[in-house]
Amino acid sequence: MPDTLTTLAPQQFASDNYAGICPEAWNAMFEANAGSVPAYGEDPWTRRAADALRDLFETDGEVFFAFNGTAANSMALAALCQSYHSVICSASAHVETDECGAPEFFSNGSKLLVAQTPDGKLTPDAIRALATSRSDIHFPKPRAVTITQPTETGQVYSIDEIKAISSLCRELGLRLHMDGARFANACAALGCAPADLTWKAGVDVLCFGGTKNGMGVGEAILFFDKALAEDFDYRCKQAGQLASKMRFLAAPWLGMLKDGAWLRNGQHANACAQRLAQGIADVTGVAPMFPVEANAVFLKGSESVLEGLRLRGWRFYTFIGGGARFMFAWDADPLRVDQLIQDIKKVSQ
Repeated sequence: MPDTLTTLAPQQFASDNYAGICPEAWNAMFEANAGSVPAYGEDPWTRRAADALRDLFETDGEVFFAFNGTAANSMALAALCQSYHSVICSASAHVETDECGAPEFFSNGSKLLVAQTPDGKLTPDAIRALATSRSDIHFPKPRAVTITQPTETGQVYSIDEIKAISSLCRELGLRLHMDGARFANACAALGCAPADLTWKAGVDVLCFGGTKNGMGVGEAILFFDKALAEDFDYRCKQAGQLASKMRFLAAPWLGMLKDGAWLRNGQHANACAQRLAQGIADVTGVAPMFPVEANAVFLKGSESVLEGLRLRGWRFYTFIGGGARFMFAWDADPLRVDQLIQDIKKVSQ
């Protein structure tokens, strides 16, 4: 009988969640597995990981670890809001479309106010329109803005765009949260330091994604304004996010940050997205739906083209705009990307 571990199906690019754990994260977990240490985050691994993140972001903020992005985003927004508040986001933001009402649940009812944007990016004008549309007591009071970096459509907010949004937030008394599930890809795309994309640009709290960057599980929540993190440890416990063996959430960050694997992983994923985009640039019958700026490629094609790719064994999602979404991770094989390029060319003839 063949060993199923050695007969895996060909690599797919339907989601960057398909990828395994990168060596740096895996080795750090192996090292953390030696011996016994105190539980619930009182271990040296958790302290060192938090300090390493503070060093990376060049600031002395508060750091917490959660199992996944939905919990991280939801708890962070809940910390910014009361139940009678509202959070402004893009209509295609993950907190709106893919978190099953968790932000509202964790905040005991804070409402999401969604802005219809053609590319998934929030703008100051869109934020102002929602934040100032009503001020009567019958409407949930705007309290926070959340932006996804990169967006669900794979586009990256520039530093100037973030500064413009944060400036408006300060004017209107709003807090700014960043969903950074693919934050490493944004840093790789812009070639800038994490601090420049976050607190230096006016971001109050960041949810830094580890899972899509090469870890098995784990997101880091960074409060750049410490006052906003008051009692957040209790919130994590109540939400079921205080890991008893916290070292296994924290240690992979040490492996990722030690020699820059977090950034290399983002750079590689982005490069594979560009490889696909450039490889099909002259193909008739398919066209990019959005600029390719990070690790996502959205392709618009006829149903016959999309079905042709499915028949050739390719898996992809079409939940944003009806086009085929391809996501690239730290382990994306360039040769497999080339196979996808060739198949797109064949089904488009």
